[in-house]
Amino acid sequence: MAWRSCCRLGSPLWGGPGWRRAWGRRSVASCIDPSVGLTEEQKEFQKVAFDFAAKEMAPHMAEWDEKEIFPVDTMRKAAQLGFGGIYVRPEVGGSGLSRLDTSIIFEALSTGCVSTTAYISIHNMCAWMIDTFGTEELRRRFCPPLCSMEKLASYCLTEPGSGSDAASLLTSAKRKGDAYILNGSKAFISGGGDADVYVVMVRTGGPGPKGISCLVLEKGTPGLSFGKKEKKVGWNSQPTRAVIFEDCAVPVANRLGEEGQGFNIAMKGLNGGRINIASCSLGAAHASVLLARDHLNVRKQFGELLANNQYLQFRLAEMATSLVAARLMVRNAARALQEGREDAVALCSMAKLFATDECFTICNQALQMHGGYGYLKDYAVQQFVRDIRVHQILEGTNEVMRMIVARNLLEA
Repeated sequence: MAWRSCCRLGSPLWGGPGWRRAWGRRSVASCIDPSVGLTEEQKEFQKVAFDFAAKEMAPHMAEWDEKEIFPVDTMRKAAQLGFGGIYVRPEVGGSGLSRLDTSIIFEALSTGCVSTTAYISIHNMCAWMIDTFGTEELRRRFCPPLCSMEKLASYCLTEPGSGSDAASLLTSAKRKGDAYILNGSKAFISGGGDADVYVVMVRTGGPGPKGISCLVLEKGTPGLSFGKKEKKVGWNSQPTRAVIFEDCAVPVANRLGEEGQGFNIAMKGLNGGRINIASCSLGAAHASVLLARDHLNVRKQFGELLANNQYLQFRLAEMATSLVAARLMVRNAARALQEGREDAVALCSMAKLFATDECFTICNQALQMHGGYGYLKDYAVQQFVRDIRVHQILEGTNEVMRMIVARNLLEA
């Protein structure tokens, strides 16, 4: 294979049988093998996720990005494998898997398309919130179509004036009989306008977190509208829009939990969301290490393979080391969250901080190793760089993650 075609989108390696070898058995004996330490059952669904990423996602990743296609049909195929409600209870259509299992799946899927997997992770978080905090009627009504991805979900917390300071949100919900009347707007909503179900944090009481409640809205509700589709650096296979409420009536029966519990519900959702998005970063970094390795093995400069350059060997080793360290941290946090440990919130924040920072560095270094070719959209590595940059911002910025970890230490 010519070096120019190696790791190029549409090449025999990228998205074809060679790609599946690179993600599968070629890495089995390597030091970055993502199956190390997993049970046989976990290895099985990890393999299913890797195969789906290779066959159904990677060949289309560049097109979805360039044409800003929301691949609903592909996501519904993923849902047929149980990936639409991974940690939702089985009695309402979920897979009933653990947070660690979920991390393993999202890491594998992200090797095929980070942007699409990240949306699937947000959808899963919404389905879990309804399953965990909704009434039996809400669970039975919403979870089955969400788990099959017949219906898609969006998480609505951020507002134009409240990002990191989420407790200062202003979208109001005034109770009027058996309904809440909503007014306000949400910003940067993944799936906004295309999703069918919206899990929305609103202010039903006074200032601060105790005045926030959580409601479930359906697309088509009078008074619910959407802003323009945002133009983004990455995450282009999922639409992002503002969600706008103008005298929008929502039944009180659509509330998750009690009045005033919304902020706690939102944060509990985000703890898992941080693990999920960190796992998506792991998948991008894993893919990028393999792309860099294969590029070094075929590209020549000054009459020598780049793989023989000791400096590049050392950088590749550092990338691999950071990847494995990040993976271990994410999986440790996933176990802590599953077990309900007191340190779970801090560990989830640490994992999100470390993994998203380190994995971005890994992908960026992989692009550098490709030289000028890494900057071409024909080559997959640049898309991994663009798609995971936002992971250091969303689900709580990494600056906020530092605050959470520091607070845990200072209060211990």
